[in-house]
Amino acid sequence: MVVGRHAARAYIGSFTAAGGRGVTTAAFDADTGALTVLSSTDEVADPSYLVLSPAGDTLYAVSETAEGAVAAYRVGDDGPRLAGAPVPVGSAPTHLALHAGHVLAANYGSGSVAAVPLRADGTLAAAPSSVLRHTGTGPHPQRQQGPHAHQVLADPSGRWAVGVDLGTDSVLVCALDAAKGDLTLHREVALRPGSGPRHLAFSPRGDRAYVLNELTPTVTVCAWGAADGTVEPLAEVPVLAEVPDGDAYPSGVVVAPDGRFLWTATRGADVISVFALDGENGLPRLTATVPCGGHWPRDLAVDPSGRYLYAANERSGNVTWFAVDPATGIPSRAGSVEAPAASCVIFG
Repeated sequence: MVVGRHAARAYIGSFTAAGGRGVTTAAFDADTGALTVLSSTDEVADPSYLVLSPAGDTLYAVSETAEGAVAAYRVGDDGPRLAGAPVPVGSAPTHLALHAGHVLAANYGSGSVAAVPLRADGTLAAAPSSVLRHTGTGPHPQRQQGPHAHQVLADPSGRWAVGVDLGTDSVLVCALDAAKGDLTLHREVALRPGSGPRHLAFSPRGDRAYVLNELTPTVTVCAWGAADGTVEPLAEVPVLAEVPDGDAYPSGVVVAPDGRFLWTATRGADVISVFALDGENGLPRLTATVPCGGHWPRDLAVDPSGRYLYAANERSGNVTWFAVDPATGIPSRAGSVEAPAASCVIFG
C-alpha cells in the first residue's frame, strides 16, 4: 500500500458501463476508517483497477473495455485529471502495476501483458514497448478455451513481474529490460488444472505467494524465491468451510501488513474469509467468514495501517469498511459509502 503526497485520500475504481462514476476520490479518516466522497471523473470508460505512483502525484487506470487501454491522471487537490490520451494495450485489461519505469497491464480478453514506458514526468508513452502473449488452455469448457491474463504485479524485491492467467492455470514470472522495454517470460509454473487463478498477493517478508483461484474457491500457497524467480506450489486451501449451491467466485486477496492474517472475498457467497497465517511456514488456516456488507465483492483492500479492511461491492454499488480485530484479524463492519459499480479501492 502506498502513502503518497495526498495521505488522506482513497480512490475508487468502477464500471461506467454499469452506472459507475469512473474514478471517485474520497477523503480517508485514518482514525475511523471512514470514506467520504469528494469528487469523481468519468473521462475514461470502465476504470476498473487503479494504481498510484510512489510520489502520489499520478494515478494510473485500466480501461476495461473490448478495445482496452491504460490512462494516466494528474492528482490535484480537486481530484485526478486525465493527463494525455489513453494508450491501447489489448482487450479487456483487468489489472495494472508499476514496474521498472513502466506500466504493466494484464489483458484478460487478449491473454497478454503489455508494458508501456513512463516518460520522465510520469505520463505514458504513446504505445507499449512490448506485449507478451500467453498461450495455452484449461479444462473448463467456457472459461479456459484460451489464455486470460488476470493480474500482473511486481514482486517485493522489484526484480520480477509476476502474472496469473485464469485461462491456462499458471503463474508466469517475467523479466523486464528497463532500458529497452522488452518483457520476456522467465518461468511459467502450472497450478492445478481447472483452478482458474485470478489474483496473487505476496507475504510482507517476500517468501510466500498466495494465489486466489476463481474457478474453484481455494487459495494456492506457493514458496517464492526472489533470487531466481521461482514459484513452488506447497498447498491448496479452501476459502469457504462449505461451498454454497449457487455462485461462489473468489475475487480479491490481501495480506495484513504485519503478515499475520490473510483475507479473501468471494462473490455470490458475498463473504470475506479470514485466515490466520502460520508464522513459520506461512500456511493459512480459515478462522471465520463474515458478510461483505453488500453484493458481489469484486476486490478487497487494507488501509496502510492494517486497521481497516475495505470491500468494493460491485452489484450493490457500495464500498464497506471494517475494523480489524488486532488479535484475531476478524473484521467488524464499521461503515459504508455509496459507490455505483465499485471495482477497487486504493489509498494514497
